[in-house]
Amino acid sequence: MNFFQSFLLGILQGLTEFIPVSSTAHLLIGQKLLAIPADDRVFSFLVLVQMGTLLSLIVYFWKDGLAILRDMFRRPVTFNHRLGWYIVLATIPALAAGLLLKDAVEALFQTPLLEAGIRLLISAVLLALAERLGKRQRTLESKNWKDALFVGFMQILAIFPGASRSGTTISAGMLRGFDRPSAARFAFLMSVPVMLAAGAYESLHLLKIPNLGSFLPLLAVGFITAAIVGWLAIRWLLNFLGKRSLYWFASYCALTGVACLILFFSG
Repeated sequence: MNFFQSFLLGILQGLTEFIPVSSTAHLLIGQKLLAIPADDRVFSFLVLVQMGTLLSLIVYFWKDGLAILRDMFRRPVTFNHRLGWYIVLATIPALAAGLLLKDAVEALFQTPLLEAGIRLLISAVLLALAERLGKRQRTLESKNWKDALFVGFMQILAIFPGASRSGTTISAGMLRGFDRPSAARFAFLMSVPVMLAAGAYESLHLLKIPNLGSFLPLLAVGFITAAIVGWLAIRWLLNFLGKRSLYWFASYCALTGVACLILFFSG
């Protein structure tokens, strides 16, 4: 991998982490088209570059985050108090699944186009179902523990390569009757602990990577690029969801997924 490839993958990560079209799928597609071999260094890059978009998420929602942390352990019970514990509850299933299925998930990165194609098609179905079946009558203030647990279990799908974390969790929220902006807001807030845990875990393996000194500058380029583009993507998506449907993203995922499968089976 060189600096230009790292820059391009950073743009892909920033654009697609929050827009519900699967950042992992697009990174795997980019890896294949740029002829970057699948090895431990690349796998670590694909995980750690997400920390750039995590930074953009924290910066964008810093006021919300501070309010939630401030009120979680206070009385009386407020909306932010409940929201903070709902985020904790929604995080538990994905963290547990990530630890139990880590080896299986890493093995799937060896066939990037196939996995990307399959997961993109799954994302397309979820997004279309959410738009078709979701009543979109509830706001975030009406959230309860059952909603949080449902979205949390749906987030398990996002640990597999090619599955869209934002697409899966936004769809889950809409299937529970939330409007698009509310579903997206909770999806973004609940992704912080999972992304932080995944990045922290993968950071422990950095010291084992050969020629670590030459790898860190490449990672820094992707990280900074993803952070800047990610912030812009969050702002754009929240505005978009207030006016337009998920069918646009469902169609894109379906077309891209089919293209990936065609490329894979055609060799």
